[in-house]
Amino acid sequence: MSYQPIENYGIVGDLHTVALVGKDGSIDFMCFPHFDSPSVFAALLDDQKGGRFKLSPSFNNAKRRQLYLPNTNILLTRFLSSEGVAEVSDFMPVAEKRHGHQLIRRAKTVRGKVHFHMLCAPAFDYGRASHSIEERDGTMVFTSKGADKTVVRLRSDVPLRIENGAVVVDFTLSEGETASFIFEDVETWHETASAAPDYIAEVFKETMNFWRGWVNQSTYRGRWREMVNRSALTLKLLTSHKHGSIIAAPTFGLPEEIGGERNWDYRFTWIRDASFTLYGLMRLGYTSEATAFMAWIEQRCREMNPDGSLQLMYAIDGSHDLNERILIHTEGYKNSSPVRIGNGAHDQLQLDIYGELMNSVYIYHKHTGAISHDFWTYLSRLVEFVCNNWRQPDEGIWEVRAGRQEFTYSRVMCWVAVDRAIRIAQDRSFPAPLQRWQTVRDEIYNEVFQHHWNPKLQAFVQHKGSEAVDASCLLMPLVKFISPTDPRWLSTLKAIEELLVEDSLVYRYNTLNGASDGLSGGEGTFSMCSFWYVECLSRAGDLEKARFIFEKTLGYANHLGLYAEELGPRGEHLGNFPQAFSHLALISAACNLDYRISEAQA
Repeated sequence: MSYQPIENYGIVGDLHTVALVGKDGSIDFMCFPHFDSPSVFAALLDDQKGGRFKLSPSFNNAKRRQLYLPNTNILLTRFLSSEGVAEVSDFMPVAEKRHGHQLIRRAKTVRGKVHFHMLCAPAFDYGRASHSIEERDGTMVFTSKGADKTVVRLRSDVPLRIENGAVVVDFTLSEGETASFIFEDVETWHETASAAPDYIAEVFKETMNFWRGWVNQSTYRGRWREMVNRSALTLKLLTSHKHGSIIAAPTFGLPEEIGGERNWDYRFTWIRDASFTLYGLMRLGYTSEATAFMAWIEQRCREMNPDGSLQLMYAIDGSHDLNERILIHTEGYKNSSPVRIGNGAHDQLQLDIYGELMNSVYIYHKHTGAISHDFWTYLSRLVEFVCNNWRQPDEGIWEVRAGRQEFTYSRVMCWVAVDRAIRIAQDRSFPAPLQRWQTVRDEIYNEVFQHHWNPKLQAFVQHKGSEAVDASCLLMPLVKFISPTDPRWLSTLKAIEELLVEDSLVYRYNTLNGASDGLSGGEGTFSMCSFWYVECLSRAGDLEKARFIFEKTLGYANHLGLYAEELGPRGEHLGNFPQAFSHLALISAACNLDYRISEAQA
């Protein structure tokens, strides 16, 4: 078998983990039972040793189509052939009490008489642990060997057999017939409920109703509603029900360049990404997710360092150890290595995170007013850290590994951190050293205009003394640091268009133009930057151009409306998939552009 394009996948999940389902009916990636658990299926990263769970008809040259049932995260993969029509539906139940962690797959013949093949070949602990298989009362129980013992079982309404360390079955379904498979965590399954004859039909309906009920809570009624809803559903899939945290992406090791070394683990909660995601969900009216995440943030603030600083990313449960390791036995997607788990950037200094955090707290405060005295005490310490350290060079939003710089975006977000703290304190009459904070805020502002502006380029640049522009500056008007129609901003936008924009898509920076990140090779355009560009055009009043660029960028989504982190020169998806930040930026751009178009037409 060969590697499918990254964009050939859809995802299903249960708010604890997700599975990537290919157009060929193969689940080629799943960490189980949690987002940050070791993988049990990872053929996407090693076709031979990664493990997969494939369910598909034995058609020759069938056309394949995938779709979600409307307003749900239930995925339907269809196989169309002159021999017949077959479907495979995939979902993970989300109710918390009547079952354990489960992945449910159901094969169905729509037309004709169809032969199916099922292969369940897990590879435990990132493919490092062997396993045994035992048949128990018609079900197959997999037990991994080694220190981290994992026990899962597969059961079905068709007879299963063991073959070469995997479970397989070949079966035939006539028109209208179905066969189901349940892959579940042995420790948490609820035997009585899940063994009931009508269990799958009942839990399918429950899952469908859950997702449709959740979508119906959205307050968005504007243009591009289907894409906005799909992005919201994707963001919800990346949210931990148990902890309230939001991961950056559910995968690790997918390359930013085929054959390159930019292969990171994104199964963690970045303060930056999660704060922007919270902002996007709140814009759509999802306040319960915002409240859960804010509780998670408050707990991280209670654990802050003595100087008031935070770690820039955490595990989903809030733990701090994200030690980066290389899976030396894994070849990587299309031989893209090294494949990393953990993330060595967790101990970097990234000053921008404080602005993103305070901006999300400010927005949450505006909508709910629910900032407690204790939380404010911790936030005040955090702002004091910013006041004392904003002049330091850091690794910045892009987590460069070429040494610290005085990044413009970091300075801007330090300004945001102090500005939003002042606004909250004044609105709630919280005790705060307002005069000191206002002085620091103004110092940061003047620093950016005096030392991060390049008169030759007529643009704000990547960092102090730089000759390169950076797409992160597209957030300057979005966070209200500068007016979207200020002459300095419009000339900066022009420079970004000339140096970083290619056919509506935006590179985050250009290493050929003086930017350095300490890594070899190149990368694609960043989808989130492309949506930032749209919003900048919208806020500047260029609505016709903004809409055209937005529509073009929407055209780069995969067949299900999902985005990886980046896009390659042929529109192929690159990097971890799907990425929360890409979908958050889409939501923000759609909301702003829709509002301004409607306002202009009023």
